[in-house]
Amino acid sequence: MNVPPFVIFQDPSLEAMATIYPITPDELQNIPGVGAGKAKRYGNEFIALIKKHVEENEIERPEDLRVRTVANKSKVKVSIIQRIDRKVALEEIALTNGLEFTELLDEIEAIVYSGTRINIDYFLKDVMDEDHIEEIYSYFKESETDNLEIAVDELGGDYTEEEIRLIRIKFLSEMAN
Repeated sequence: MNVPPFVIFQDPSLEAMATIYPITPDELQNIPGVGAGKAKRYGNEFIALIKKHVEENEIERPEDLRVRTVANKSKVKVSIIQRIDRKVALEEIALTNGLEFTELLDEIEAIVYSGTRINIDYFLKDVMDEDHIEEIYSYFKESETDNLEIAVDELGGDYTEEEIRLIRIKFLSEMAN
C-alpha cells in the first residue's frame, strides 16, 4: 500500500494497541481511532502481529479495559455524518449541533480517524478555489506527517488553518477509509 503511515493509524491508536493488545477484530475496534472500516481493511495484519508478540513474550492483556464513546457524542457524530451525506453546509451543521466551526472540524476529524469515509467535496467547492484544494491535497500526499502545525508552517501564509484542516479531512477520508 502506497500511503503515508499516519493514514492507517494515528499515534494514539498505536499507543493504545501497545497497551491493550487487541487480538480479535472486535477488540481492535474498541481501540480509539479504529472504526469498522479500518479494522476490516488493515486489522488482520495488525492483529496477527500483536497476537504473535503477546504469545512470544507471554504478555497478560488487560482484556477488561474497553474504551467506548459516550452515547451523546455518538448521537452528535451520527447527526454530522447524516447531514454531510445530505450535503448540508458545514456552518449549518455546526449551528444545529451547538458547536463552533472548529469544534465541528474536531468531530469530523474524529469520525474520519475512526475509519468512516465522508465526502465534503460539495462544501470545499463552495468555499475554496480548486487550485488551493489540489495544492494542499498534494502536500498531504507527499508529507510524512499529518501534523497541522507543520502543515501550516510548510504551506506558508497562503492558507488558513481551517482550509488546511478541511483538505486534511478530505485526504484522510479518501486515502485511509
